[in-house]
Order: sequence, then C-alpha cells, then structure tokens
Amino acid sequence: MIKTILTHPGGAHKDEFLACSVLLALHAVPIVRREPTPEELATPTVAVLDVGHRHEPARHNFDHHQLPRDHPPTCSLSLVLQHLGLYADARQFCEWLEPAEWFDCRGPFATAQWLGVDREILNQLSSPIDATLLRRFALATRLEPGEPLWEVMRMMGTDLLDDVKTLRARLDVLGQQAEFWELNLAGGPAPILFLPRTDPLPEDPSVGMDRFIASRGLSDQVVGLVYPDRRSAGYGLSRFRDNARLDFTRLAGHPAVHFAHARGFVAKTSATDIGVLKKLLITAGTPTA
Repeated sequence: MIKTILTHPGGAHKDEFLACSVLLALHAVPIVRREPTPEELATPTVAVLDVGHRHEPARHNFDHHQLPRDHPPTCSLSLVLQHLGLYADARQFCEWLEPAEWFDCRGPFATAQWLGVDREILNQLSSPIDATLLRRFALATRLEPGEPLWEVMRMMGTDLLDDVKTLRARLDVLGQQAEFWELNLAGGPAPILFLPRTDPLPEDPSVGMDRFIASRGLSDQVVGLVYPDRRSAGYGLSRFRDNARLDFTRLAGHPAVHFAHARGFVAKTSATDIGVLKKLLITAGTPTA
C-alpha cells in the first residue's frame, strides 16, 4: 500500500499533477511536495513522482528525467499509466496524452512543430482552469484528504481511470455485438456500422462507435451509423463524421421516421426490421463526390 505520494517542489506541470491524481484515485493518501530522501526512494510505501531520477515501478518511483534525450516523449503520468497496465488504452482514448508528453519532454516550440501549428496556437488553447489548478498545486507543500484541491485531484484521477476502463469495456462489447453493413448508396459502396438493441440498453448506445470504427482502421470508409434509440423502441440513424453521402432530410415525411433533422445529419425511426432500416439508408443516400 502507498502511504504517501511525493513530488517535486516549485513550479508544477500537468504530468505530475495528473500522475498524482491517478494515484489518489487508488490511494487516499497525502501529497508532499519536496525533494525525496534516499530512504523514501527505497521505500515502496512512498510513491515518488517526477523527481528522484529513478524509474522503479516495484518501489513506486516514477521519474523520467534520467531517460536519454532521444527517448520517445515520456512523462511521469506515462510511467504511472504503464505501471497500471492502462497506458496503451489511454494513448488510444485520450488524445491529449501524447501532446502532454511532448510538451513536458520537448517544450512548447518542439511540440508546436510536431503538431504542425504556430507556437501562438498553443497559447490560444491555454485554459484558466489548468492555470489555476497548477498554480495552487505549486503553492502547496502538503495536501491532505478533505482539502479542496486534494479532492478535485482525486475526482480527476477517478474520472480519468473510469473513462479509460469504461471505454475499453465498451469497445469490447461493440466487438461482440456490432456489425458492418455494405450498402449501395446512390451508385457507390458505403459501409454502415449497425448496433442491435439489447436488454438492457446502455445509457448511451452510440458511445464508442467512432472509436470502434477507428480501431478497425475504417474511419475513411464508414459512411453512417445505426444504433438503438434510447427514447423509443426504434433506432437512430446518423452520418459518421458528418459524411455528406447521407442526407436524412430525404426521409422527412416517411411513415416510419418520426424525426429528420433539418441539416440532414441525423434521423430517428420506429422501424426495427433490418430490411426496412437498410432501405431507409439507401433512400437517404446521395451520390459520391
């Protein structure tokens, strides 16, 4: 069991802030901000993050500063997620993680170049939420359970872990239940991802479908989605990534369609028969560009 989380004093950065947050989700212990002693680095009950020049997961030491200059960008959060067996999923599901690694290891100018944007763009994306949390964290020397910042950090770590684990479970379910239809829309082939109704339905049946398609390498091919509608016994029909090959305004007035958005990107139908659903999609199809 971890009894204390220790990280460096002075200026605070996103990587150790989130690394501490993730560990707080699993261990409700104090955070101490100072340099570690040799005894603490040798003690597994003290988790040492982003300081100490050691990466020793068995002893809960997670520092990256001793890694070679040409090592792939890796921060203390990366090391903690690797230790928990969640790094691969986090890299897949958390688009912000890789830029955070780059920013921490390579700095803003190299990160902007890697992203292919001007350095000023990064400033435009800065959030006062990040600034305040990191500033308050930097001012602290010790954080205890019950203190506002400690509680916020634990909430953030809990949500991060829950999101990654839940999405992984969701993708596993989609892999078992979803199927791809190959339809002919206005003279051209069009893959459609279909998710059948189950009992009980998940809270939001369409969650994870985009990432499931991406995981199959089909993001440039899939045109639309068909998924259970939580508000009725039928299905929702939608474009995938706003693909213009489907225009659901073409379904307005259809007896099986009770809603077709005026912008054409989504519709709701009471139909449950597979054949009817496919015919609706074919009707909504537009010629390829």
